[in-house]
Amino acid sequence: MRRAALVLSLLAGAAFAQTPANLPANLVAEGVPAFPKELVEKTRPYLESRAASFQDWNPVRVEMLISTRFADAAQLHLVKIPGGDRRQLTFYDEPATGGRFRPGDPDTIVFSKDAGGAENFQFYRYDLGTGQTVMLTDGKSRNTGRNFSADGRWLSFSSNKRTGKDTDIYLLDLIKPGAEPRMVLQVEGGGWGATDISPDGAKLVVGNFISANESQLFLLDIQSGGKTLLTPKKASYSGATFARDGKSIYFTTDEGSEFHHLVRMNLGSGAWQTLNSEPWDVEDYELSRDGTRLAYATNENGVSALHVIRTIDGTAVSLPKIPAGVIGTMRWHPNGKLIGFSLSSARSPSDVYSVDIEAKKLVRWTESETGGLNPERNSEPQLVTLKSFDGTQISAFVYRPDPARFPGKRPALISIHGGPEGQSRPGFIGRSNFIVNELGIALVYPNVRGSVGYGKSYLASDNGLKREDSVKDIGALIDWIRNDPALDGARIGVTGGSYGGYMTLAAMTHYNDRLRAAIDVVGISNFLTFFQNTSDYRKDLRRVEYGDEREPQMKEFFERISPIASAARITKPLFIVAGFNDPRVPWTEGEQMAKTVRANGAPVWWLMAKDEGHGFAKRRNQDFQFLATTLFLQKYLVE
Repeated sequence: MRRAALVLSLLAGAAFAQTPANLPANLVAEGVPAFPKELVEKTRPYLESRAASFQDWNPVRVEMLISTRFADAAQLHLVKIPGGDRRQLTFYDEPATGGRFRPGDPDTIVFSKDAGGAENFQFYRYDLGTGQTVMLTDGKSRNTGRNFSADGRWLSFSSNKRTGKDTDIYLLDLIKPGAEPRMVLQVEGGGWGATDISPDGAKLVVGNFISANESQLFLLDIQSGGKTLLTPKKASYSGATFARDGKSIYFTTDEGSEFHHLVRMNLGSGAWQTLNSEPWDVEDYELSRDGTRLAYATNENGVSALHVIRTIDGTAVSLPKIPAGVIGTMRWHPNGKLIGFSLSSARSPSDVYSVDIEAKKLVRWTESETGGLNPERNSEPQLVTLKSFDGTQISAFVYRPDPARFPGKRPALISIHGGPEGQSRPGFIGRSNFIVNELGIALVYPNVRGSVGYGKSYLASDNGLKREDSVKDIGALIDWIRNDPALDGARIGVTGGSYGGYMTLAAMTHYNDRLRAAIDVVGISNFLTFFQNTSDYRKDLRRVEYGDEREPQMKEFFERISPIASAARITKPLFIVAGFNDPRVPWTEGEQMAKTVRANGAPVWWLMAKDEGHGFAKRRNQDFQFLATTLFLQKYLVE
């Protein structure tokens, strides 16, 4: 802690002077001017927009647990009827996430929370009757992947508390007073997690995530500790759930296919049956409490499609029309008739809905505020496809300004998703609508090679020594923008977060002459220092995707492609954002890039939050970051 305080003290000094003068104490900045009053007032309605996400159903009553934000961080709320008041249950400085009711218990909720964005999540039990909260984990380690047994007695989860690196599997007895979590499987590696508990409480199905293209499923006997490999072939397997009789499991896999499909495996014979036929990834599914119905969502060029089938024969259940958008968490009510989920679209923030399977009725439970603005003004995204340097087809969603309000060629900002196994999707872009509606900048969200949603070959096409092929995809997109008659090829910017931050910096080293400015949010600048400093539980998982820096060939490759190695080429304005507690991409990745590019004579803005991790989660910090971003774009991209 002393070292951290010393580092922050130095950063607040001459090297990174705090500007503007009224900078909050939790932020460290350099080069960021004071915000004009008119800009603050103009952005205010966009900053007041909020969203709601579905968490769970009350197991006894038709009531919903949701997450939304009224103050600085998202908290858990109870909604008793569609359109009803949102009764806030948790009140923390940090976001309360992943709320679930204990099965059969309408008064007990288990949720998770970390501190300062460090991602050392702890589980908590909340009593709806008394309002009291009790921590269930040790308060220090990282705890994830929580699942309940069908009777609500057992809670399974992964924790790295033994070594800080390995994610062992634990069980906690929620009935026994003062019970401590018990390790039931000791592992090596950070990708392990239990995905479900058998109906009789005797077994766990356990997943080992190796990479986006490879994982394994095991059946664990809790009493003996013996585990059996269920998936011997090299493929991706996820989301395993026991059938209600415990004799089979459901999961999704891309074995034998480009896309993840939904299957049922007989645990006795090992035979399985494919349950869906759509030529797209099944991105989520949920089995009803009685086991008679399966709801699943497919990702069709970024847009979600909801399906329900009967498990006895696989026949489809007809559904009411669902608005086009992106579906979030799905859960069945125990009554087996209602499926709840979140849904967002370009003109609607994430809100919570339910479908009554028997009545064929869609019901909207929340209608999140949009700061008094009419969301119908927001640009609907255009899906475009183009050929990259080697003939590979890539795509992008383009949000264009209103040509009546902004005539002539408009500047464009390329916004690259993280992951790299992520995907840009046509959902609500929130405060970024200000950039389109008020600054007149076209936002371009590409899905370069390595993105999920387009098949496993596409997903793996940027791995290892092919890393820079995805950067070349950005070059092809720049060419497309320059040829679009409505866009200004002389005013193109690039931004991205996490892996998208690396892509942003890499694009600037390759295309500095064709780009006007860049914004890097928590991005990698040097793969070698990234591997040295990222959290231990992440290193092996990242090596599978990026390559193993301990091998001489990969080390030389990383030295060559890391943006820091070619930072002398960057002469255009650069804005770098970091979180001091980031466990994934340490803040030093941004700090070393800022110093290097500043030495080139290029304008560099720097912003770091002392109370954030991998991206800003607290509203006050998000607001400051957005105002700074808007000012940066006005100065270096619009003018």
